[in-house]
Amino acid sequence: MTRFRIVFAALLATAGLPLHAAEPAPTLDQRVDRVEKQLRAVQRKVFPGGDAAFQAAEIAPPETHVTVGVPASTPLNDLTARVDALEKSVAQMTGQIEQDQHRLDLLSQQAAQDRQEFTTRLKMLESAAAPAPAATAPVPEAQEEAAAAPPPKSTAPVKGKPVPATPSASTKPATPAPVKSSPTKPTTTMADDTTVADSTPAASGDPAEDAYMAGYRLWTQKKYPQAEAALAAVVKKYPKHRRASYAQNLLGRAYLDDGQPARAAEAFAANYTTNPRGERAAESLYFLGQSLTALKKPADACRVYDELATAYPDKLEGSLKARVTAARAEAKCK
Repeated sequence: MTRFRIVFAALLATAGLPLHAAEPAPTLDQRVDRVEKQLRAVQRKVFPGGDAAFQAAEIAPPETHVTVGVPASTPLNDLTARVDALEKSVAQMTGQIEQDQHRLDLLSQQAAQDRQEFTTRLKMLESAAAPAPAATAPVPEAQEEAAAAPPPKSTAPVKGKPVPATPSASTKPATPAPVKSSPTKPTTTMADDTTVADSTPAASGDPAEDAYMAGYRLWTQKKYPQAEAALAAVVKKYPKHRRASYAQNLLGRAYLDDGQPARAAEAFAANYTTNPRGERAAESLYFLGQSLTALKKPADACRVYDELATAYPDKLEGSLKARVTAARAEAKCK
């Protein structure tokens, strides 16, 4: 009886082999192998050179214990569920990679657009900083600036008293009586019709006045960087002096003559806003309009000219009125 049971169990085991071979187990193994390879490839893409825990994503099949009489459907269902989960994970990681790639493309496009915009704006600033013929100060303007500056005293004594320097062109000089005097240093007539000694003139006793005149001489000699530094120092050191308005205005003109209309506009605007009652506030408004015209901003220049006419109607006369009229026509103001 016992031998019969053993033979019967062997027959059952032998009879189950063809049925098990007919199951789609090889196809499922192929799916598992394919998914594992894809998962490893995705992990290498997401974590390049990363931890070994992500690189070596090997999936080992669980150990199976064949038990006679247990149905084969349960392991097959478990393996199918694992394959489905792996395929879902691969799909999610692939989607994440595609999203990251899309974000990188957008960032690259934005960076290229920013570079193009920066290059365009830089070219516009360079073209605006180029000196414009209309912004250069003509000779009459230099004469007016020089007329505001007191002429330095001459060192030639006349009967024990100093002889005044040559007056401005607007005043007819009187013919002095011939007297004997000691030799004086040679003088040079600047473009502003003010006679200035070749060497540094004697101090006037007013440090602010002397500092302003030093910057003024540098400006007439077209030494613009040195003049800018000297005039800026006057404004900073003597903000309450009457020459502060002159120095700030002449600082803007030095920038304008030096081909820096943007910095000139800042200097002129500062002179008007910080010292509107200064003696050169009205002129600063005019030159501010000139700077804006050089910066290709005619509409802003017209508003500045309107402000000049409103704030200083009593000073808008003579040569300043003529210059403002010509400047408004150049800017095509209404």
